[in-house]
Amino acid sequence: MKTRIQLALCIALLTATGLAADSAILRNGFSIRHERRQVIGAITRLYIDGDQSSFVDIPTAEIDHFESLPDSPTSHPDPKPAATTSQPFDLNETVRAASGTYQLDPDLVTSVIRAESGFNVRAVSPKGAQGLMQLMPQTASQLGVHNAFDPQANVEAGTRYLRELLERYNFDLIKALAAYNAGPQRIDQYNGVPPYYETKAYVARIVRDFNKKKLAAQSPAPPAAKKTSTTKPAPTHAPSLPQN
Repeated sequence: MKTRIQLALCIALLTATGLAADSAILRNGFSIRHERRQVIGAITRLYIDGDQSSFVDIPTAEIDHFESLPDSPTSHPDPKPAATTSQPFDLNETVRAASGTYQLDPDLVTSVIRAESGFNVRAVSPKGAQGLMQLMPQTASQLGVHNAFDPQANVEAGTRYLRELLERYNFDLIKALAAYNAGPQRIDQYNGVPPYYETKAYVARIVRDFNKKKLAAQSPAPPAAKKTSTTKPAPTHAPSLPQN
């Protein structure tokens, strides 16, 4: 743990940080509002609330441009011409609303989206899963989703499904994530995480990303009034997995 923290500190010293109150417009057509951003290698970290406890990591290559919000006169938009988009989708607001409705930690939902689709609204897996949270057509139909490529409907349904899986497995996060990936029938068949490399790697990737966010949240924050979260985080019985 000490080595990991030291490595994180070294990376922080080598990164360039930009202050902003902008909207990041991604190449897939939706936007993420943020208070400031930080470039870390090939990743741009968008801080949602201006502190260090809520952020989204986006591959910089996936960001088309930045736009100033109407009430942010001090922002500095990217000079690149804006792409033609219709009603940009705000991922942060959608995740926050869905997480609040189903009482999950928004960081967990964001980590699932990152692992499932890499924030690609039009993502389709070889097995036919669709959208941000990669809903299978049958699952989407059962959840009342008529268009899995509608990002808001996809996130709302995917978050509801994740909550249902957590309740089914007595809030065992590892089993719930494995069921999200491989299907509940496989969890029941093996009485736990199935012996599939893909599923094990999937669970580890989400837990690692989720833990990274929580580790950042525990770091000393700059002197500022911190907002009190009203969202109940999802219980986790096994918050960490061996790091490969």
